[in-house]
Amino acid sequence: QVQLVESGGGSVQAGGSLRLSCAASAYTASTLCMGWFRQAPGLEREDVATIYTRGGSPNYADSVKGRFTISQDNANGKKTLYLQMNSLKPEDTAMYYCAADSPPCTKPAYKYRNWGQGTQVTVSS
Repeated sequence: QVQLVESGGGSVQAGGSLRLSCAASAYTASTLCMGWFRQAPGLEREDVATIYTRGGSPNYADSVKGRFTISQDNANGKKTLYLQMNSLKPEDTAMYYCAADSPPCTKPAYKYRNWGQGTQVTVSS
């Protein structure tokens, strides 16, 4: 089991930027895949971006390609996942969750077993 703590959400106007962070309590087989997912009211949780933390190209949802960038670092022996969100749109408004699990990384959200508490992103027009 790994604990995930997100931060960085907030409210911005359309066209603005936000950077989300997710700190993992450990770097284990359960964090080989990490990703960002989001859920808007009344909708299912959907994947935004996922990454295999030992390398390889990230995977992005079509709706965020070219605007969002997922990245990671291992400073001080701790794994931190980021999501840089640029050119935000009102339709990006949702609760954003960090998740981690063992591979495969492109599996659907409901198969990820480790979740953070979520951070709200609100984009106004």
